[in-house]
Amino acid sequence: MKKYIPTKLLMAALLTMLAAAGLLMTHGITARAAAQNQAQSSSGQLSGLHETTMSDQTDLAVTVYNSNVALIRDTRDLSLPSGEFTLRFMDIAATVNPATVHIRSLADPDKLNVLEQNYEYDLLDAAKMLEKYVGKEVTLLRQVGTKDGATQWEETKATLLANNPGGPVWKIGDSIITGMNPGGFRFSALPDNLYSRPTLVWMLSNTGARRQKIEASYLANNMSWNADYVMTVTRDDNSADLDGWVTLVNNAGTGFRNAKLQLVAGELNRVATGTGGGRNALVMGALSQAAPPPMTQENFSEYHLYTLNRRTSIFDKESKQVSLLRASSFPVEKRFVVNGQSYYYRSAMNPGAPAKDPVMVYYRFKNEEKTGLGMPLPAGTIRVYQADSHGGTLFIGEDSITHTPKDEQLNIHVGNAFDIVAERKQTDYKVISSRLYEMEYEITLRNHKESAITVEVNEPIGGDWTIIDSTFPATKTAAFAAQFKVPVAKDGTSVLKYRVRVRY
Repeated sequence: MKKYIPTKLLMAALLTMLAAAGLLMTHGITARAAAQNQAQSSSGQLSGLHETTMSDQTDLAVTVYNSNVALIRDTRDLSLPSGEFTLRFMDIAATVNPATVHIRSLADPDKLNVLEQNYEYDLLDAAKMLEKYVGKEVTLLRQVGTKDGATQWEETKATLLANNPGGPVWKIGDSIITGMNPGGFRFSALPDNLYSRPTLVWMLSNTGARRQKIEASYLANNMSWNADYVMTVTRDDNSADLDGWVTLVNNAGTGFRNAKLQLVAGELNRVATGTGGGRNALVMGALSQAAPPPMTQENFSEYHLYTLNRRTSIFDKESKQVSLLRASSFPVEKRFVVNGQSYYYRSAMNPGAPAKDPVMVYYRFKNEEKTGLGMPLPAGTIRVYQADSHGGTLFIGEDSITHTPKDEQLNIHVGNAFDIVAERKQTDYKVISSRLYEMEYEITLRNHKESAITVEVNEPIGGDWTIIDSTFPATKTAAFAAQFKVPVAKDGTSVLKYRVRVRY
């Protein structure tokens, strides 16, 4: 007969082991799971069950969309029996969308048929192990000391009667015990319906060859990418260099080693339920030819496909960057812009005093091939730097850009000018008739920089308007907007005055 430990003594000793419980439980479960997986992999079959892991992988392609989804194409070399059998496809992304999964034989696609498909996500942990062992015998462990630096454990057999939120209920000998937290548990076996990692399970029928290459494709969430650009402007503000980077974030629950990487830019429509109705189109779009470094792009449907010309590894919980493009010495134009606002003319916040407007600073350039650019630019953040007088390079501002095709202009807002002041005030208001008015405005621009500049002044004007007088020429840029280009000398002042007649 086995030694019986009194209830009070056992409870007092085991309650001190709370801190070690999680570590020991996890260690015991992991060891059992590894042993079972190794036994199944060695035999290749367990009661008609076959398994495949990353070790069978011969090719891997990852296509990431800028909408938090990725297409995974996983190719493995497998030995399959004839007839019906079950295949466990392991080492997949934990965020797989089961409705998008597709498996096929690359050699004999007509001879390998899917009878059933399951996604097993009841993953192994200590709490679930206890749930599965209700009504079964478990070995309880408590630490009794150390010997030669090794922890000594005492084992007690117990039957788990219940595993409730208030704690497990045990039967040890003839006693029923609650409130006991042992230092660890030892389980006799790993339950068949618990998995150490997410697994796809297929029931297949094979009438083809025994050795086949199998491709599984599926959509996985929580993989995303965005573009980041670094633009370095010369001291004279006339040219710039541009480096584009792709920032890739993997939170899909698994890593992807030695993968072909492709990125899709564009506004992808997805069904809210996430059923993945567009899977076939995505699979077709994942193929492309090898291209020179760092990346090549091609049109794909209404999107743009970017392909990395080498394989790369994307580990779980990793953010990595890969080079997208490089361009040197393309022309840029520095712009100083003042935008008027219609509310200035309807509410005087400080009567009699001029209102100050910010003078915004932009760099404008065209995404065209003849200047060294021309690649469609995915949406992202562009950060602008400029060299100082000591040879260093300093950050001067950033802006976001939308998807920009070739031959389109970009205007990058980097901030507001420090040494340029813009003040405005309304100097006249006259009612000509019940629907006809005349107004006059004065905008003073003071330049404290060491070089002459030109300021673009954009004025919103409502109604049916005509400028009847102005100190600088006006251009009608839209139905309700006029633009004035005002030169301002070094350490100088320019005053824009204009009178407008408006019919409402």
